[in-house]
Amino acid sequence: MYRVLATAPLLAATALAAPTAPAKYDYIVVGGGTSGLVVANRLSELNNVTVAVIEAGGSVFNNENVTNPNGYGLAFGTDIDWAYESVEQTYGGGKTQTLRAGKALGGTSAINGMAYTRAEDAQVDAWEKIGNKGWNWASLLEYYKKSETVQPPKADQLAGGATYDPAYHGTEGPLKVGWKNQMMNISFPEVLNSTYKANNVPYIYDIAGGKMAGWNVFPSTLDVELNVREDAARAYYYPFENRTNYHVLLNTEAQKLVWAESGAEATASGVEVKDSTGQTRTIYANREVILSAGSLKSPLLLELSGVGNPDILKAAGVEVKVELPAVGENLQDQTNNGFDGVATKSFSGTAVNVAYPNVEDIFGNRTAAIAADVKKQLASYASDASKVSNGVISEEAIAQFFEIQYDLIFKDLVPLAEILIYPTGSAFSAEFWSLLPFSRGNIHIADASAASAKINPNYYQATWDMTEQVGTAKYIRQLFNTAPLKSLLANETEPGAAVATDEQLSEWILDNYRSNFHPVGTTAMMPKDIGGVVDSSLKVYGTSNVRVVDAGVLPFQVCGHLVSTLYAVAEKASDIIKAEA
Repeated sequence: MYRVLATAPLLAATALAAPTAPAKYDYIVVGGGTSGLVVANRLSELNNVTVAVIEAGGSVFNNENVTNPNGYGLAFGTDIDWAYESVEQTYGGGKTQTLRAGKALGGTSAINGMAYTRAEDAQVDAWEKIGNKGWNWASLLEYYKKSETVQPPKADQLAGGATYDPAYHGTEGPLKVGWKNQMMNISFPEVLNSTYKANNVPYIYDIAGGKMAGWNVFPSTLDVELNVREDAARAYYYPFENRTNYHVLLNTEAQKLVWAESGAEATASGVEVKDSTGQTRTIYANREVILSAGSLKSPLLLELSGVGNPDILKAAGVEVKVELPAVGENLQDQTNNGFDGVATKSFSGTAVNVAYPNVEDIFGNRTAAIAADVKKQLASYASDASKVSNGVISEEAIAQFFEIQYDLIFKDLVPLAEILIYPTGSAFSAEFWSLLPFSRGNIHIADASAASAKINPNYYQATWDMTEQVGTAKYIRQLFNTAPLKSLLANETEPGAAVATDEQLSEWILDNYRSNFHPVGTTAMMPKDIGGVVDSSLKVYGTSNVRVVDAGVLPFQVCGHLVSTLYAVAEKASDIIKAEA
């Protein structure tokens, strides 16, 4: 059972309705989600500045669909879910997909699965290799730790298989991280350990240290004592709500940036907003505007403000302020599928195990042949991805990224897939998704409103993405047929044993996949000449005082769940901004 905090305020003292808010602040942060609240919190540590957060949603402090630590999915389709819709997917079965994102104070951290798993070290080091000086694993690890207060596993959590290395964790950060209460007892993790061991997959004592290939009992963004979700608002806003220089404007949606009249670089003077009554006005910024509206909203705000591809802006009736063609390009998302079955016994408790197999685990002695085949196709993948961007990002630039991704997969052997195996009652499920797709898409406005957005993740355009997904499905079947896990599965009901060939599995995947809700890359941090939108200080090219700090700046997908890495990136971004204050 979980507790509901009956004494919590519906609105914090400094969470203001737009008409009562001051008209000018030093910093305006657009988006009160995972990244935005980190930046706003850290900037408001400076006593001589004022900070406003513009948040389209409201407070969800008492919303049981949010607070329930085992309530993943309860908020989907409610008024706190943006529920973005993609266009029909040409290579993804011809259907649309819904991409979930939080519309509330706390953003997507208020509706996600709460899993706290980081990135692989080589992936973050790749950010620096493409031109982002100072963005590497060693640097980011310190910011992961800065954001975190780890809650060491208690006796019952240890009995459920929880392990950790204090060297990789913080003890004084705003964000509480710990293992779930009422975990499944040790017998199930022992079964998994024996099964994975038989398939040469090691147990990773702590996957927070940059080496993730293996399996682990993972922690969550959770207040263990209160047994409630620890979202960004609980971590970075409510404990600090008495700061008089830190204001949150709830139920207030940013429409576009307002620009100063002159200057060699475009300078934002404020943000035009609309409140819940439909009133439109401008909140002014003395210093900077930081976009943290998420990878599916920040690029739209840039385009609506005249920053982007001139062809797209003119077609939408938007005056061009800054020519920056890569805005909205480089969209990367992961695809999710699941097996279902009937268990031979009944289970109780929460399963919090995760496996991160690499390419050799999944493909075995076929790995060399598959690597050679993918290598041959990289140029074709790059050509296709460049065409999707209408040539905005060159084949040569995309080929550079794909070579790096190829090396991560086939040389560094970073995790290729994530697998969650969880019995519930007498049911048995395995959820899985690809981590490093080669397909690239985009998001753009069609007219002068965010509602016109055309979202095209372009799922499965690259044939590798389906090869990997089919390979992972067959690998899960291999696990299911390995003792002792084999003894716990009576039969597979979805997709069923009759779906066995690569062609049959591909068809099933296309019929049943969904977005994994991890879109990145739409305002990528990298050099402008290879498709970047922000530089290594996260400042938008061609502007003097506009930055983006959210998942859109990640140039590549990461192996872990995004939330932990976004907290770390936002912590580092805050220090960069403060150093220039």
